[in-house]
Formats: sequence, C-alpha cells, structure tokens
Amino acid sequence: MRLRSLQEDYVARIGRLASCRLIETRGASGIPENQRSRILDIEARGLEKHLSDDYIICLIDRGREMSSEELARFLERHGSASRPLTFICGGFLGLAERLVERARVRLSLSKMTLSHELARVVLLEQVYRGLTIVKGKHYAK
Repeated sequence: MRLRSLQEDYVARIGRLASCRLIETRGASGIPENQRSRILDIEARGLEKHLSDDYIICLIDRGREMSSEELARFLERHGSASRPLTFICGGFLGLAERLVERARVRLSLSKMTLSHELARVVLLEQVYRGLTIVKGKHYAK
C-alpha cells in the first residue's frame, strides 16, 4: 500500500472516532535549498492561514517522545477542549521557528529521521491507536 493510501485510510479511521481534517499546504518550489529561511517562511505562511486559536503540536526532531499510551492520555485530556488539536508536520527542511514557538507541545515520533510523508502516516496511525485506547476499542498490537 502506498503512503498516500495509508494516510487516507487512517484519516477515515480517525474520522469514525473523532473529528479529523488533514490539510496539506503547497511546499515552496523552485527556490534553491540554500535559501532555507525563505522556504520555511513561505511554508509557514501557508500553514498559518489555517490556524486560529488551535492547540498546536509541532512535530520536530528535538521534541518530546511519547508512548502510544501517553499519546492516548494526551488526546483524552486535550481532545475534548473547545480548541482543536492541530498537529503540524513540516516539509523536508522542517518548520519555521515561529511555528515551533507557537506550539504548546513539541513532539518527536522517533530519534530517527523520517520523511515528512512517512511521518504523517506514523502520526496518523498513532493518533488512531490513541483514540482506540481512549474509546476502549480493540486495535491489533
């Protein structure tokens, strides 16, 4: 199964348990990689259009690691609040520091480097797993 198909599958599964919306913004293209700050700024502006008073969780390599059970407790504690939980996964260069600074939580999925496409799928799978734990539903280990 391709990553895109897995992503869509987990979004559908999550949608049966909780409100879920996946927003992908366009990456900055045609700009040389050595203009990192310019690329990150363009990508941040694309993301910021979708944020208001969200409870922001940024995926970054230097973030806090959580077990599946810890993530489930986090989702249970914060998922019922009036503010939407918004997970932000950056592109291949990461995230603009201003987005990271807005985050209430900085989360790392692994000490290993994952492509942003794979990180999205891993995150969605873990959110789904966490929600099944919270709801007391069976999910294969």
